[in-house]
Amino acid sequence: MAGSRNAKQRLTTLAAAGLAAACLSMARPAHAFLARPTLFAAIGAATKAPSGWQQFCAENAEECRPGADQARDVVLTPELLQQLYETNKYVNDRVAWTSDDALYGKAERWTLPLDRGDCEDIVLLKRKMLAKLGWPQGSLLITTVEEPGLAKGRHAVLTVRSDRGEMILDNQTPEILFWYETKYRYLSRQSATDPNVWVAFGSEQPKPPVLTVERQFSR
Repeated sequence: MAGSRNAKQRLTTLAAAGLAAACLSMARPAHAFLARPTLFAAIGAATKAPSGWQQFCAENAEECRPGADQARDVVLTPELLQQLYETNKYVNDRVAWTSDDALYGKAERWTLPLDRGDCEDIVLLKRKMLAKLGWPQGSLLITTVEEPGLAKGRHAVLTVRSDRGEMILDNQTPEILFWYETKYRYLSRQSATDPNVWVAFGSEQPKPPVLTVERQFSR
């Protein structure tokens, strides 16, 4: 009997420790974000929208109309940050990256995916899901970037604007980073006032005072 009681006590202790660790794990992202510098990317002149966006809007006009709360600022809370993590993980896990050529036999096609799609499709689904959760459309900006390295391939991510700065949701990592923490070169993104207006990034970008944590993308 004593052995049984001791075993139960050990299980209870382990369960409590696991719950405490889970709570700490959930609290850690919010604390880390609040501790980071608030910094917004420098935006330049208007530029041409990607052909994939134009094709997507021709087929899904309701997804491309400016929202009534288009430019509303979002005050980032731990609960909203948790929504971003959950949405990013859900879509990344659900949609297996597959090229447009393999799916549609063409180099470029943007669409809302079911279980397969490329980076633009994954961004579109995250944007739609977050909008349904109440995020204003002007805070959810499809963004084109250039990846580092010799290949320098093009890629798409979702920029999420808040009062704490601009965060990046990426299908290549479960982590959410501020724009200045990624290794990308930013090319263009949607305007916060109209999703059909695209703007280029400025050639000179502000830098945070100190970056104390090194980030590495997982592929």
